[in-house]
Amino acid sequence: MSEARARGLRTMTEVYGFDMSDGPGDFFAHTADHLFAEVWTRPGLSHRDRRLLLLGALTARGDTDVADIQVGAALANGELTPDELEEIALFLCYYAGWPGGTKLNNVIGPHVARARKAARKAARQASEEAGETESGRD
Repeated sequence: MSEARARGLRTMTEVYGFDMSDGPGDFFAHTADHLFAEVWTRPGLSHRDRRLLLLGALTARGDTDVADIQVGAALANGELTPDELEEIALFLCYYAGWPGGTKLNNVIGPHVARARKAARKAARQASEEAGETESGRD
């Protein structure tokens, strides 16, 4: 495996939040070797910065399928919060058009709902564990 491919796969794993393995064909080669090994690793912008720009571009184009992947990864990587994602959709309504921003908001909705549900569950569990610890001291 070339250094570019290895760097691209590492960056893809960081960006998407799940392990990426090598793939077949020229399309995957260009994606890993150029887009992720060279473009996403350039200095000057963080992955969060690039993700914000990408969400704006995808919204302007109406590419909700790719936006769905980006929203999920941004939440999973802790780059954007549910509140920030909702604000992004509203903001983009004014700059990318109301229909495009609404489509992004519809993509964001299920991701945000899952994230908030998981946060509530984690908070309940932490509270219960803290209660057990406190009761164990009595």
